[in-house]
Amino acid sequence: MTLTRLPTRRIGSLTVGAQGLGCLGMSEFYGSTSETEAVATIHRALDLGATLLDTADVYGHGANEELIGKAVAGRRDDAVLATKFGVVRPGSGVGAAVRGDAAYVRQACDDSLRRLGVDHIDLFYLTRVDTTVPIEETMGAMADLVKAGKVRELGLCEAAPATIRRAHAVAPVAALQTEWSLWSRDIERETVAVCRDLGVAVVPYAPLGRGFLSGEIRSADHFDEGDFRRFGLPRFTPSNLARNLVLVDRLVGLAEGLGIPAAQLALAWLHHRGGDVIPIPGTRRRTHLEENVDAVFLSLGPAELAAVEAALPPEEVHGARWNEQSMEYIDR
Repeated sequence: MTLTRLPTRRIGSLTVGAQGLGCLGMSEFYGSTSETEAVATIHRALDLGATLLDTADVYGHGANEELIGKAVAGRRDDAVLATKFGVVRPGSGVGAAVRGDAAYVRQACDDSLRRLGVDHIDLFYLTRVDTTVPIEETMGAMADLVKAGKVRELGLCEAAPATIRRAHAVAPVAALQTEWSLWSRDIERETVAVCRDLGVAVVPYAPLGRGFLSGEIRSADHFDEGDFRRFGLPRFTPSNLARNLVLVDRLVGLAEGLGIPAAQLALAWLHHRGGDVIPIPGTRRRTHLEENVDAVFLSLGPAELAAVEAALPPEEVHGARWNEQSMEYIDR
């Protein structure tokens, strides 16, 4: 394990570590949680330079923001806090609607500031595009938050290229957060090029395929009873999982040949996509955090990168990345 602090990247005016930390699993969706270990993991991330901490208002119905606020109390200057709004989630599911109207933007920001216990949010994302509200209205309201000093930089999540351009015409979009990994590569068709044209950093979530690219998940028995991969994601159904294991086993074989864990190899591949790519792998434990951070320092040559891509061709992945309900909220 390296003790070297991470190199840095830019998201608008923000300086962040080359890899961040997704905090969703510290509160729900991925099985049992421990607040003590979660706080220790966040502190370790800051020590290592993984300064970008990612959350959302709906994670744990606000509990995740409160957890992060507790963890960074006394270390606010070390952390770059990113949170998201837009999904309306009254129950235990992933969400029931999306709102991007100006009044909701303002209220969501104030609520997140209160839960985080801070006077400003570093990076404020619209987590899903509200197709009933012009993106110009949503982005205009978000820009007003910057003027008011409540937010430093603005971001979009899962936004289509045309939407990114329209939003950017209203106010600078500093970051696009979207799913990107060896088995989710749709954004490479057009979205990445648009982001680079506009100077928008790309922040990939689920860069390890929700843990699958680690090679440690062999069946649904791996998941706790409350883990949403057990029931909410097509790629983890028994038939699709069995087929996808064939692909991930190829990745594991390549990683073993290099003497590194498969998760590190998958993350290193993503880091080689460009200096404007800042993945945010999620974890609840310090051991996994440290293993993930080491991926930043791996150097892969052209032959190694080609072998990784040949092992996991995106057209051979079985199952959609979200279920039908969740895909309805993806801007395409």
